[in-house]
Amino acid sequence: MAAIQYYDVILKPVITEKSMNAMAEKKYTFYVHTEANKAMIKEAVEKMFAGTKVKKVNTMNLNGKKRRRGAIVGKTAARKKAIVQLTEDSAEIEIFSGL
Repeated sequence: MAAIQYYDVILKPVITEKSMNAMAEKKYTFYVHTEANKAMIKEAVEKMFAGTKVKKVNTMNLNGKKRRRGAIVGKTAARKKAIVQLTEDSAEIEIFSGL
């Protein structure tokens, strides 16, 4: 597989009640590329959002769920989620500011 660039790492933000409450502690949640590691995620956040400094990255793999359509059984796509904690002197991430 080709090398993953920093702009391919973060797919979209996770907008849930739990992730919105975690923003008070400067923790932001994103869906990321399934082959991205913590170092790639840290680099992508710091390059994409100016003025941010990442303190810690936690990742989790989410397996696909089973779905049925009649007799056919399949699975949804697997995903990877990352919770990024910023340092105290770091700037806020703008995409979450209006929510």
